[in-house]
Amino acid sequence: MNPSPSSTFFLICTLHAAAAATCGVLIMFYLREITELGHGAATARSMLGSTPHDQLVLLVSNSFAGLLLVVIGCLVFMAGMVKDREFQGLFAKGCVGLHLAMAVWRVWFERRLEVLARDWPRQVVGDVVLALSWVFFLVYTWRDKYD
Repeated sequence: MNPSPSSTFFLICTLHAAAAATCGVLIMFYLREITELGHGAATARSMLGSTPHDQLVLLVSNSFAGLLLVVIGCLVFMAGMVKDREFQGLFAKGCVGLHLAMAVWRVWFERRLEVLARDWPRQVVGDVVLALSWVFFLVYTWRDKYD
C-alpha cells in the first residue's frame, strides 16, 4: 500500500522541521561546540570573535539566527498539516528554489571566505540533498496525478 501524497508531504515537512529546529537549538545553546565540530577548533576560534565586544555581537547574532531556524521549523511543521494539493506543490517548489538559492549563495559567497573555504562543498551537497527531497515529492505527486 502506497502512502498518500498528503502523508508523504507531512513526513517530509516533519523531517525538515525537526532538522531546522534542532540546528536552531544547537546554534542558540551550543554554538562553540557545534562550530568546533563543523569547522575545527582553530576556525571556530577565529569565527567567534577576537574582542569581547565582537564576541557579544556574534553571540547575539547567532542566537537570533538559531531562533529564526526554530521558528522556520515550526512554520514548516504547520505547513505540513495543510491537505490542499495545490498548496503542497507550490510549497515544495518554493522549498526547492530556496535550497538551490542557498547552494548558489554558498558557491558565490562562502567559497571566497578563507575561513569557510574548505567547508562550502559539503554544505552545497547538503543543500542539494534537501532540495532533492522536495523534488522527489513533486515527482511522486506528478506520477500520482498523471497516472
